[in-house]
Amino acid sequence: VQLLESGGGSVQSGGSLRLSCAASGYTYTRYSLGWFRQAPGNEREGVAGVNSDGRTSYADSVKGRFTISQDNAKNTLYLQMNSLKPDDTAMYYCAADPRVDWWHNLLSPVTYTYWGQGTQVTVSS
Repeated sequence: VQLLESGGGSVQSGGSLRLSCAASGYTYTRYSLGWFRQAPGNEREGVAGVNSDGRTSYADSVKGRFTISQDNAKNTLYLQMNSLKPDDTAMYYCAADPRVDWWHNLLSPVTYTYWGQGTQVTVSS
């Protein structure tokens, strides 16, 4: 399984970006998918997650600003990020796992087996 993120860049505060994560080699019919971010000196934190049962989860810091979605026909996961703030500056990673259980925390890194290489998002004030 390979995950490839794209769409990162530099924007001013209040701007928008849409991240994409293209998956290849993923043959499972069920999935848990997530977006994470990590700023220098910080731990990796969950931003948003979705699973094949339709459950979604968002970090409190991004609720109302970020939206996770997927296009199964294109095997692509998206993260629409609006009203960006300097605190959103980080490397963003997508993650996937074939397990779907009700107790899985979609915002926890330990839920996921497969990871992309990341795409940098920089928000200036």
